[in-house]
Amino acid sequence: MEALKEIVNPILKWYDSHARVLPWREDPSPYRVWVSEIMLQQTRVEAVKPYFERFIKELPTIRALAEAPEDRLMKLWEGLGYYSRARNLQKAARLVTERGGFPDTYEGLLELPGIGDYTASAIASASFARREAAVDGNVLRVITRLTDDHSDVALPQTKKAIRSQVQEIFPEAGADTRIFNQSLMELGAVVCVPNGPPKCLLCPVRDLCLGRARGTAESLPVKAPKKSRRAEEKTVFLLLRRGQIALRKRPASGLL
Repeated sequence: MEALKEIVNPILKWYDSHARVLPWREDPSPYRVWVSEIMLQQTRVEAVKPYFERFIKELPTIRALAEAPEDRLMKLWEGLGYYSRARNLQKAARLVTERGGFPDTYEGLLELPGIGDYTASAIASASFARREAAVDGNVLRVITRLTDDHSDVALPQTKKAIRSQVQEIFPEAGADTRIFNQSLMELGAVVCVPNGPPKCLLCPVRDLCLGRARGTAESLPVKAPKKSRRAEEKTVFLLLRRGQIALRKRPASGLL
């Protein structure tokens, strides 16, 4: 753990001069951070940027989101997929509006629909300067390579252990607390990249990395093989008449 503490200042310094300019970083208010984190689930950063900017322009406040007609909300979300994310956003927005404001703690944020461990930690740190480690795929990759950890990152106990390690080295200063999670994620997104060799020559902590020293970085993190997908055959009827198609909205739950 002492060795891991040495990465904090170099990574923060690197982030200060190399961080990408992203619209949700310009104003880390809880509403903007929350919307961006939900959009970024299962979606690439470059794909999210125009959606985020359009969404915030149309629904600039949490009250506007809470009061938006569902059809309008779904239209704004169209193309991002996983529409339950948008529905949970609105459910949470209505709760926050009723309560008079966002909870400012990890525990309080976890109580909102659609917010799990990672999202609660990300909002708590970026918006409220709470010392909460947010561990996503980028952070898992960075830490397992730095520590030469060959544990299966798909296992809950591995994620819990890595969150604990990051929590231990979290900086105390308010400004650093707000950006430390982002600095680790950024390093994983643009330097310690997946699906290929990490860009070690660009890494601010390459001399502290056990994975690089031992030649194992490219093989980390370790992930168990995915289960094969189950194929299902479905019959679909299209009702066409005079250039029009009949559609029936599906229930709130179920497939497709």
